[in-house]
Amino acid sequence: MNKEHLSHDYFTDIITFDYSDGDQISGDLFLSIDRIRDNAKTHNALFFNELIRVIAHGHLHLLGYKDKLKSDQTEMRLQEERWIAAFEPYDA
Repeated sequence: MNKEHLSHDYFTDIITFDYSDGDQISGDLFLSIDRIRDNAKTHNALFFNELIRVIAHGHLHLLGYKDKLKSDQTEMRLQEERWIAAFEPYDA
């Protein structure tokens, strides 16, 4: 999907297609469970926390957050961490 729809020749954990219009949020999130599992291992994170981070990441794109610039990436990561913290009972 990444190659076909976005012309990216690499694996990714999520692809977000944003169909939002005005104040109506709409889109599709396509997750790669294999990539999420790999990323959790790479970052020494729990799979569930990485899954929540990726889902949050996709939703944040639908809310207008970007991640191309370093400053945008910093804000995106902060917002992702807020979502993960909302599910803190699962960090054990």
